[in-house]
Amino acid sequence: MTDLTLTSKSPERLSTDVLVVGVADEDGKPRIEGAQALSRTTRSSLERAITLLGVTGRAGEVTKIPAGGDVRADLLLLTGTGAPAQDDQVARERLRRAAGAALAGLAGSPRVSIALPVADTADLQAVAEGALLGCYRMASAREAHAAAREIQLVASPSGKAARAALDRARTVAEAVHGTRDLVNLSPNVLYPESFATRARDLAKGTKVKVSVLDERALADGGYGGLLGVGKGSARGPRLVRLEYRPSRARRHVALVGKGITFDSGGLSLKPAKGMETMKNDMAGAAAVLHTVLAAARLGLPIAVTGWLALAENMPSGSAQRPSDVITIRGGKTVEVLNTDAEGRLVMADALVAATEEGPDAVIDIATLTGAQMVALGNQVSAVMGNDDVREQVLSAADRAGEQFWPMPLPEELRASMNTPMADIANMGERYGGMLVAGLFLQEFVGETPWAHLDIAGPAFNDSSPRHYVPKGGTGVGVRTLVELLSAASA
Repeated sequence: MTDLTLTSKSPERLSTDVLVVGVADEDGKPRIEGAQALSRTTRSSLERAITLLGVTGRAGEVTKIPAGGDVRADLLLLTGTGAPAQDDQVARERLRRAAGAALAGLAGSPRVSIALPVADTADLQAVAEGALLGCYRMASAREAHAAAREIQLVASPSGKAARAALDRARTVAEAVHGTRDLVNLSPNVLYPESFATRARDLAKGTKVKVSVLDERALADGGYGGLLGVGKGSARGPRLVRLEYRPSRARRHVALVGKGITFDSGGLSLKPAKGMETMKNDMAGAAAVLHTVLAAARLGLPIAVTGWLALAENMPSGSAQRPSDVITIRGGKTVEVLNTDAEGRLVMADALVAATEEGPDAVIDIATLTGAQMVALGNQVSAVMGNDDVREQVLSAADRAGEQFWPMPLPEELRASMNTPMADIANMGERYGGMLVAGLFLQEFVGETPWAHLDIAGPAFNDSSPRHYVPKGGTGVGVRTLVELLSAASA
């Protein structure tokens, strides 16, 4: 991970490769952010430069200019922070994005100093997170450039609280990076068994215990959803249980992640174009794995169990068929009307297993429905569930800088999943498909307080990079879940 340090020195006197300075868009007029940290000569030079270059300060705008005058850096990088915001969380997210956009556009392995306006440790953490998230480079033998090797943050906050903010930013960024790495792996490399092995390897040396149920154990345990979905693949399903249980924990939260390592749709086969990004259908499980590891690294005083429901959904002579009836753990039966609605089947097994342990709350996260993208697009995730848990997720997302939107679970849609062949069908009303999927999952949590996060669109960016979000896996949900666990343990 990139080195991350604090300095209170004047930005101009820093011996660095790149000096990052913020430019705000104030009523259509660009304004240098944190100008009080710069000399009058440098401010005057920058003001003239942004006028001549047409710099606007809009969010996402990055402008590189040669450094000169009193500045020791080789390059000045102006990053747009957008319009001033009254809401603290919005303002911090703009700082996070400005830092991320600046770092994402750099090649080589430069030393970078960031002089964005930091008023307190929360601002400091936001800038540090954004910078580290922007440094992410997809692991590849053909990668042409690496992340910054050293980042200095110019800030007045110092001492123990500031160091803690940097440590937290580093831990959160590592968790997001780890999630992105898993999502970006090819499906011939990452499949249920190898995913489970990676989980074991990543947990070595931590306080997280890992146990894995293979096909025989799944059959013995009555996990019909995982077995049914995995029947069509030569690579069998797995259920991975992660446990972090500090001695002083007063609460217990269970996290459940969908881990379809490749989704062809099964016998309800997707069109070829629809399969191109289906290696990302395990993003929920990746997020759960790295959230639990982050909770352990941060030493949060809360017990966390993570459940990774891992299967590969493939067509073959042994694949489950539309109209098959399967039995989920706990005994509830499901008529499978569409084998491409498989995520809810593996999640049902894992949700039952999670609630059997009596957690105070269970949160599931899944790339569950295409209907999520129809409703909210590819940058806003959905959250459903019990009112209080849903609100806790939304509050955590707001503090973490991730976009989630509350969605209802209309009771009248439940009847559309009625079938004479089983307790419930895995398909229902076409319209409101995201809500129908949420209602299906609700059947398997009993009385346990619960929230469901549908991240189908935001989990994978198949267009151009934006601010700290790269092309490919985004790591969405990790920051929200870590913040949720932190708040629940306070």
